[in-house]
Order: sequence, then structure tokens, then C-alpha cells
Amino acid sequence: MEKVLILDFGSQYTMLIARRVRELNVYCEIQPYTMTLEQIRAFGPAAVILSGGPASVTDPDSPTCDPGIFDLGVPVLGICYGLQLMAKLLGGKVSKSSFREYGPRWLKIDPGRKSEFFHGVEIERGDAVADQLHKTSEPTDGDGILVWMSHGDLVESLPPDAIATASTGTTANASFEIPGKKFYAVQFHPEVAHTPQGKKILSNFLCRIAGLAGDWNMASFIRQAEDRIRERVGQAGIIMGLSGGVDSTVAAVLVHEAIGDQLTCIFVDNGLLRQDEAAAVEKLFREHYKIRLETVDATDEFLSALAGVTDPEEKRKRIGRTFIEVFERSAKNIPGVEFLGQGTLYPDVIESVSFRGPSATIKSHHNVGGLPERMRLKLVEPLRELFKDEVREVGLELGLPEALVWRQPFPGPGLAVRLLGEVTRERLEILRRADAVTTAEIEAWEGRRSVWQYFTVLLPVQSVGVMGDERTYDFVAAVRAVKSVDGMTADWADLPHALLARISNRIINEVRGINRVVYDISSKPPATIEWE
Repeated sequence: MEKVLILDFGSQYTMLIARRVRELNVYCEIQPYTMTLEQIRAFGPAAVILSGGPASVTDPDSPTCDPGIFDLGVPVLGICYGLQLMAKLLGGKVSKSSFREYGPRWLKIDPGRKSEFFHGVEIERGDAVADQLHKTSEPTDGDGILVWMSHGDLVESLPPDAIATASTGTTANASFEIPGKKFYAVQFHPEVAHTPQGKKILSNFLCRIAGLAGDWNMASFIRQAEDRIRERVGQAGIIMGLSGGVDSTVAAVLVHEAIGDQLTCIFVDNGLLRQDEAAAVEKLFREHYKIRLETVDATDEFLSALAGVTDPEEKRKRIGRTFIEVFERSAKNIPGVEFLGQGTLYPDVIESVSFRGPSATIKSHHNVGGLPERMRLKLVEPLRELFKDEVREVGLELGLPEALVWRQPFPGPGLAVRLLGEVTRERLEILRRADAVTTAEIEAWEGRRSVWQYFTVLLPVQSVGVMGDERTYDFVAAVRAVKSVDGMTADWADLPHALLARISNRIINEVRGINRVVYDISSKPPATIEWE
């Protein structure tokens, strides 16, 4: 399989590089810049991309990679910090700039170079995009393309044999290459939407320069994943915990396709699920897929563990610990088990494990860490390198019902982190009923597929209302709906006012305990998608 290695130097855009590469049907993985040359050789990349990052290569302790990557005989692309690091490692000179370039810039491509890197890129007239550059002092004279910059250093002199291929009004070496060695570098960010022709530029690097076929898709992923599962598990038994969500369901069906009845699923009903979810999970796995399933109703145990707890991280930790205890007890009754399967996704890994670049841990995740150590089981995570939209593609390729594949993402701790404040049976039931209304109304709306995720949150806030000429003092519900590709970033969805009105009216009229509904219009970042 053709593989691209992305070395992460901590850029906020590193995940976007991976997204764009995969959109071009090329498999890639993000790894920390500390990856050794031996590990890189073992990975066997067909091309290497060096990401951007917040550091300055002029600092003595700035992050760097093994310069041996330039002796691997594969194409290398440096982006932003990656450009500066390439220049430094290959013999050029980088210095701190007296100015900083942030935001849209006008890139003038040298027409005399005829670079393969910019092959087929449509050159525009500067006056056509002048309005998009009005907040900068960037001149738009001459022909070029619009790009997105974010840097404070500049390449003062190029490495030997390197040639500059593009510039801005303030950066002479905004792009350079060493064609004979297939080394390319850009100061701008081709991976972001603010560089409109960035995907074409990346396609040139991957397909024209690196010669990759671009034939990686979900069908090929499934075949490779099943082979890896069979090779890893052998004849041993494997257990998986089901949550009823898309991730664990797709992972379980994929594992079952690979090894059949060697798989046993354990469904722990924690009492924190959405309306009628437990019954739906049992029906799907027992009747439709004929997968071995053990169901445990541990509602009382979970609610007891959550009594009096209001801190969201403490909720997650207690739910995680209780899940481990319940899961462990159930697993002891299943003979021959040596492996644990989980539906971990790439965003889970990135948000929970901070060694991939300097990104901070945002929140703990229910399905990463903890369980394998406690149970001394080897881990199988067939979806670990996939984004949510790719998981849905896998689900459809496996023949899962479309309604299940497009089921709303659901956090491991369930409704506990959508019920702000203390978790009680009464408040859970209020939230369940309100969320069911939101789901029913949005699913009946023709534009439902334009929304990546939606749900209802019950706030620990009460407000005064008037219902039937009587004063009420009930809870406030917040509706959240966002548009996203993979959950790493998200914008609030501009739902039709008529739809919002129906949701609000139905919740207030049908759900006793709520007398006010608000709509969340924050994006990620700075907010997260979930409230806790």
C-alpha cells in the first residue's frame, strides 16, 4: 500500500493535511517529529510531508527531525515550519523576520520555472481578489493565486541547488524546490480552505511528483483491516464493548467479518443512553448480525457512582472506572479471550494523547486508555487511524443500514456529559425526552444530512415561565447542531427558524420540567462540540 508519512511539528493544521491527502485517495499517517530514521524506514513512506508548527527554527531547542529523511530517495514536502526546517537542514539560512505574515496573501508564481508543483494551477488577476486582501498591506499587482500564510521567520538564503518558484510582496522565497531530488517546500498552507487551489497543489505533489496512484478507498481499507485482524488475533477470542454508537458498531461488524464467532460483544447498559437505545442495540446485534452478545443492565451501579458529582472530568473518570468494573466481571465468564477490541477513532487519539505534537489534552475519552492494562488484554483498534466520515464510509461498504451509519455521534459517557450538573434519574428522563424531540424533528427535515451532529443539553439552570396562566420555574434546554467533516473543527449549523420553532414548541409542550429552549451558536474552536 502506498503510504504518506506526515511528521507533526505541532501545527494546528496538521490534521487538515491528513484530511486533504486522504481526500486524494492516498493513505497517510501523522507521526511525531521525534520518529527515528529506523522507524521511518520501517514505515516505508512513498513520500514525506513536514508539517507547520508554532516554534522558530532559529531557536536552539526548536523541534527537528532526522536529516536522514532526505536520503530515503522519496519526495519530501515542507509546509510553513517544514519549509524553514528543510532550508536549515539542507544548508540554507533562516532568520527571524522583521515582519509577520498572517492571513491571506497574494502569491506570485514564477512563470519561467514551469514547476510541476504548480502544474495546472489557475493564475488569477490581482484585482480580482483585492477585496479579500483589503485588511492587509499586500500588493495585488501582477498575476498570482490567493494563499494563507501564518509565519514569523523567513528563508534568507536557499540551500544549494534550490530554486525559488514563488514569492509574495514581503517574502521572496515563499516556495522553493530541488527538482532533481523531488524536494519541495512552501511557506503558505495549501491544506486550508483559505488557499483555494491548495488541494490541486497537494495533488501535484502526490500524483505528478511522487507518482502515487491515489487508489486507496474504504473497500481496500476493509480488506487490509480484516487481514491485519486475522493475523493479529489468530485463533484466540476477542471481546468488545458496545455503546450503540456508530464507531463501536462499525468496529464490531468489521471484526466479526474477519474472525466470526471468535468475537463476543458485551453491551453495558449504563442508564445513560438515549431513548430506546438499549433495545435497538440488542435487536441489531442479536437478530440482524447474529453476533454473540452479552447484555448487562448496570444502571443502578452507574447512577450510584455519579451521585453528587458535578465536575465533568470527574463524571468521565467515574463512568470509566465503573465501566471497567462491570465489563471486567462480564468478561471473566467468557473463555479463551486474549484481545480487546475498541472503536477508537483518530480524533480520539489526537485529543487524548498529547505526544503527537504539543497539542494539549482537551478531555479524557471513554474509549482510549485504561482498560487493556487492567485486564491484561492485547488491544485491537481497527478504526484507530480513521476520521468519522471515513468510518461512515466503512459502515456503508459493510452493508450497515444507512439509518445506523448516520446515527448521531454519541460520547462514551453518554447523557451524563449532556446533563450539566448532577446526574439523577429524573433529570436523565427529562433530557431523554427532549433529545428525542430534537432528533425526530431534525431527521424529518430534508436538510438533515448537511448537519454533522445535533443533540440536546439540559442545563443546571431554572427560569421563570408562564404555562396555562400558572407560574413555572423549570429547567432550560440547549439545542446544539454543528457542521463538520471529522469533528476536529466545527461551525454551528444555521437551522431554519421554522425548524427551531418546532423543536422549541414541542419540547416545552411535551417535556414536563422544561420551560425554555435556547440554541447554541458557538463554533469549535473556541468551544468544543460537547458541552462537557
